[in-house]
Amino acid sequence: MAENEAPHRINHENYPDSYIKEILSSVHTIAVVGASNKWTRPSYFMAKYLQGKGYRIVPVNPGLAGQEILGELVYASLKDIPFKIDMVDIFRNSEAAGPIAEEAVEIGADVVWMQLGVRHDEGAEKAEKAGLKVVMNRCPKIEFSRLYGELSWHGFNSKVISSKRRAVGRAGDTKQDTGEDKQPKGGAGFETRAIHAGAAPDPTTGARATPIYQTTAYVFEDADHAASLFNLQTFGNIYGRLSNPTTAVLEERIASLEGGRGTTCTASGHSAQMLALFPLMQPGDLIVASTRLYGGSITQFGKTFKKFGWDCAFVDMDDMDAVRAAAANPACKALFAESLANPGGVISDISALAEIAHGAGVPLIIDNTMATPYLCRPFEHGADLIVHSTTKFLSGHGNAMGGAVVDSGKFDWGQNDKFPSLVEPEPAYHGIPFWESFGDLAFTTYGHAVGLRDLGPTMAPMNAYLTITGIETLPLRMERHVANAAKVAAYLDQHPAVSWVSYAGLESSPYYDLAKKYLPGGAGSVFTFGVKGGYETGTRIVERVELLSHLANIGDTRSLILHPASTTHRQLTEEQRTAAGAGDDVMRISVGLETADDIIADLDQALQ
Repeated sequence: MAENEAPHRINHENYPDSYIKEILSSVHTIAVVGASNKWTRPSYFMAKYLQGKGYRIVPVNPGLAGQEILGELVYASLKDIPFKIDMVDIFRNSEAAGPIAEEAVEIGADVVWMQLGVRHDEGAEKAEKAGLKVVMNRCPKIEFSRLYGELSWHGFNSKVISSKRRAVGRAGDTKQDTGEDKQPKGGAGFETRAIHAGAAPDPTTGARATPIYQTTAYVFEDADHAASLFNLQTFGNIYGRLSNPTTAVLEERIASLEGGRGTTCTASGHSAQMLALFPLMQPGDLIVASTRLYGGSITQFGKTFKKFGWDCAFVDMDDMDAVRAAAANPACKALFAESLANPGGVISDISALAEIAHGAGVPLIIDNTMATPYLCRPFEHGADLIVHSTTKFLSGHGNAMGGAVVDSGKFDWGQNDKFPSLVEPEPAYHGIPFWESFGDLAFTTYGHAVGLRDLGPTMAPMNAYLTITGIETLPLRMERHVANAAKVAAYLDQHPAVSWVSYAGLESSPYYDLAKKYLPGGAGSVFTFGVKGGYETGTRIVERVELLSHLANIGDTRSLILHPASTTHRQLTEEQRTAAGAGDDVMRISVGLETADDIIADLDQALQ
């Protein structure tokens, strides 16, 4: 490039999809500086994957010069390569990246690409002034698979919205429409993503609705393809316990709505909690959890997990000093709370909890079931992992069991020695270290490759399909749920047979301000109220309702009612029930989508 020509400058914090795709479509030869001949190393993973896409991979490693990697001669330096190199991919540390970028300029390369975790702004500036395109802190394997639909196969958030068929890409494929150039500058809106995220017309038939892939296993292209899949070197399906194309659409959709990196769907909300904790915990480790959890979660954390050797300290998460003291325990591996507590409708101060968790070097896990991402976005307030019972509002119709674990992709699993499952070599995969190999994809990859493989709580494709369909109307449903709940709560708050109402949408609630901060769209539609007369009155009410259904679920289109002390929290002690907000006088209501006046009329006659 002539010195008087304008340099190509780009925002290195946020690369446009079109910029990345142009690079991947135009380059043919890629020199990998720092290439390893060990198949368990990230550089080998990346090189093998891109070689399979048709790129010529040229390994550069002075310690291996003269040998072969993936059938290609290894060179000692870029200058030793006797032919044109289009892109230099730097698999060295950030300090070394600057001189390598200068060398890329000298050999006449077109692109300098620095791998995940590698950034050298001065070297990038010099390369750009010489007319080269530069990408930093990205992986070409991940970017290729994201733009051409493969990343979505395992529930990662591709951020691609398109009505075009999403065929698997090949090197030099400039015609494949990923829809990236049509994205709104701020990203697609919530309603758009609720309908489109993760989904595209079936590449074979053109079917617009996501098909139900009712299969247990998938055919391999050849022996090498099978080996690459089992080695986690490429994206694809092996067996139904690990992944399914229908479920993958749901996983990406939930990840998109929550603003996360990836999702692992499970068979139920309880299995989601198990899978979220599984990569973090070892025998003797501690979970610090809110006292105001769903009763089944209290039992799971306090009793069942003890069989794994996991301990749980239940703490009032309104008492930040108590939370901080519990998190300071060296055995603590996670803080766990509900954004909107079931059944009490209590709001967690997510930002404050995140600060404590991160000060202790552990993630904050938020159960966002009751609020859904439409009302609350825990990642925006510092949470690291989110769990859902998709059975509830996400599905919305009481017809599909499921759970989900969403990873923000922002927690540094290597910051301390607390998380060996993610950081240390994984023996079941020949010593692959997940955090080093997969970066911000590590947690979700582990969830599929180890969690679902060995624990087996796989979501059924039919349930995934039903939940996908349910999510398409989530924004509309949540608006109606909240509007109805506000009317019902205001009515109950004035009823002579009701002693109190715990609904954060009422100005009298001590959680009203927190609800405005974390749930600006409304305080949800599940809450509790106290009836005069205690246990006997509570059981009488659930027997007298006609429109409301007496059952152990929430988040249905139908209005539901429950007396927790005699049902969901029955297994707890009286002290535990009180702490959880499920005393003898407590009624839980999940306000549905019926006419609000009809819901109120049914409650009125039952309360007489």
